[in-house]
Amino acid sequence: MATVSAVKGAGPRSTAMHRMTAVVRTAASTCRRPAAPEQARAAVLAVRRAAWLSPGRTACLEESVAVVLLLAMRRLSVVWCHGVAPDPVRLHAWVQTADGAFVAEPGSTRSCTPVLAIGDRRDH
Repeated sequence: MATVSAVKGAGPRSTAMHRMTAVVRTAASTCRRPAAPEQARAAVLAVRRAAWLSPGRTACLEESVAVVLLLAMRRLSVVWCHGVAPDPVRLHAWVQTADGAFVAEPGSTRSCTPVLAIGDRRDH
């Protein structure tokens, strides 16, 4: 979480999303194999537990980027997604496995349409 906060706060607020996606792209480029569903779920849950101790904002964007970084340290990949859901319009960020399965997400995430997806999507 500290790394994500540092990246997000390392420049003007207007370019924070660009910095976050650049970090996700860089981390994804180092990965050698897709994370197994259990590994991805464990990473999401670990990040969510750590987020409770974070003094800054910790929402879906920060959590999902932290998951990508955590797994990338083991050269494991997930697909990072940022999307929008209608009525009411809302933004959401989440991770999926390489085969497109949502990782530790509520059913409401299925109403989101990915606008940006970073990572390797493989057919299994």
